[in-house]
Amino acid sequence: MDDGQLPSALILLAMLVFVATGLIGRGLSAGKTARMGFTWFGIFAVAFALFAFRGEFSSIGARLKSEALGEAPAVVSGSAVRIAKRDDGHFWVDGKVNGKGARFLIDSGATTTTISASLAEAAGLEAGMRGNMVSTANGTVFMPRVTAGLVEIGPIRRTDKSINVNPADSVNVLGMDFLSSLASWGVQGDTLVLQP
Repeated sequence: MDDGQLPSALILLAMLVFVATGLIGRGLSAGKTARMGFTWFGIFAVAFALFAFRGEFSSIGARLKSEALGEAPAVVSGSAVRIAKRDDGHFWVDGKVNGKGARFLIDSGATTTTISASLAEAAGLEAGMRGNMVSTANGTVFMPRVTAGLVEIGPIRRTDKSINVNPADSVNVLGMDFLSSLASWGVQGDTLVLQP
């Protein structure tokens, strides 16, 4: 047993002694004392399990709340961001560009992260002459290229991020350039998991 486990072991021992002395001091028969002892053991086991898995329970609570309200916010579990698939079959997530909130479509088929002109303006990003010709579902479009000081998806933060501004579409897209900057990402069932 290392030094980190010693305080936990002492607390557990103190709880067991407390319960045992309380049961023995009542003058109950051995059978009743044993049943009450097992009951108290079960109560402590449930309390310990609730404490140990508190992060998972908060994730479940957030998911239930989002489903009840018809929303699908990203659920942060440890350092990972878990995003539920929406009814349209896509993964949508709320994020920020230079502190301005926006909803993003996560699209592994898109090469570059792209934001709408209105989000660029709200985030204080001025599009200049620099840009790219980009093939989209609506045809080939010239998209000015800007540098956002900060792009945030939950706890995932990317600074000085180069992004395109789409003047012809209001959809904000997180592309492969963002996904490839992560330690890992992948789909697990109906959930997209982003690991920073």
